Amino acid sequence: MLPLAMRLTSVRVDAVSPPIIPQVADWIRTHPGTISLGQGVAGYGPPPEAWAALERMRRDPMQHRYQPVDGLPELGDAMRQRWERRLGVAVGSDRRLMVTAGANAAFQQVILALCDPGDEVLLPLPWYFNQEMALTLAHVRPVPVPCDTRHWPDLEQITRAITPRTRAIVTVSPNNPTGAVYPEPLLLAINTLCRERGLHHISDETYEAFTFGGARHRSPGAFPGASSHTICLFSLSKVFGFAGWRIGCVVMPAGLEGAMRAIQDTWLICPPVPSQWAALGCLQAPESWLESRVAEIGATRVRVLEGLHGLGSRVTVSDAEGAFYVFLRIADGPDPLELTHQLIAGHGVAVIPGTAFGLRGECSLRVAYGALTPDTATEGIGRLVSGLRHRIGA
Repeated sequence: MLPLAMRLTSVRVDAVSPPIIPQVADWIRTHPGTISLGQGVAGYGPPPEAWAALERMRRDPMQHRYQPVDGLPELGDAMRQRWERRLGVAVGSDRRLMVTAGANAAFQQVILALCDPGDEVLLPLPWYFNQEMALTLAHVRPVPVPCDTRHWPDLEQITRAITPRTRAIVTVSPNNPTGAVYPEPLLLAINTLCRERGLHHISDETYEAFTFGGARHRSPGAFPGASSHTICLFSLSKVFGFAGWRIGCVVMPAGLEGAMRAIQDTWLICPPVPSQWAALGCLQAPESWLESRVAEIGATRVRVLEGLHGLGSRVTVSDAEGAFYVFLRIADGPDPLELTHQLIAGHGVAVIPGTAFGLRGECSLRVAYGALTPDTATEGIGRLVSGLRHRIGA
């Protein structure tokens, strides 16, 4: 009798699309010299205060043991002060803060705390692909909701997409992948809709420090009456050049604290302790350190937009008022994944195709410039513009 065939992977994993970032990274490795406009990272590292904090940790042998599940108290206090000072998001008896292993982990834990299999979460389209993947892994249905031509969520479309299984509406502002910054009245309308319909508003504010021109970020967590249904996700990854250290936090209604602690204790026991100490050092750095880095990225943004606006009328360039992304839409363009491969192989420049962000039936590309300098931006965007002109006649 032949043995039964072993199923290697779960149904939930089989349902997740392969992550695009590693695939593009593989193509880059086979074409040395490629300039990456793909992965969204800052080009700088953490401030000196991060290393000083690690030295303080090294001298305390107790810090090599497990620490509190919701994060070091010193770091939690520093985070609470930061978000209240910058954004008006206060933590108190009705709202809690938990340190997490980045905003991605926070999102995954929130979904497990809120949703049962078969529930639905609304994601404005184009979505941040890791959020769609997290929902799929949890057997929660990601519901794409189209945005308008400015890449702002459409309130009417969101309202129509709500069903009895809807548990939350997600906003990402400043936005990955489009660089859009949602206006305060729109965020308030979405937040109010959530309160009226008994839904949670999950606000991903990873890029809150990166706004340019007249755009300003407004946290839904600061709206009156928001504390009972609003969940704010924050990260140190981008703003402090801290991506590999994996530290962020979630500000949530107090009623979720028990569930979130149980999930985090199961997954991590506690966030990585050395990373937490380094994060504490980051938050102790002078504000001028951060301001100078954001100004540098702003200067790179100007160089990027100047180069891209030389493309023809077939290419629509997003306003890119926030984060460090520009989104391109190409009328009557080729398959975006194939175009991405051609740009790497033939022109030495990497981007991310719009299909990774849930867009089908169109040609779109995300251009990331956070890791560039003004000089490398000139070369990278020059390669991109040359490649698009060659491949699509732009």
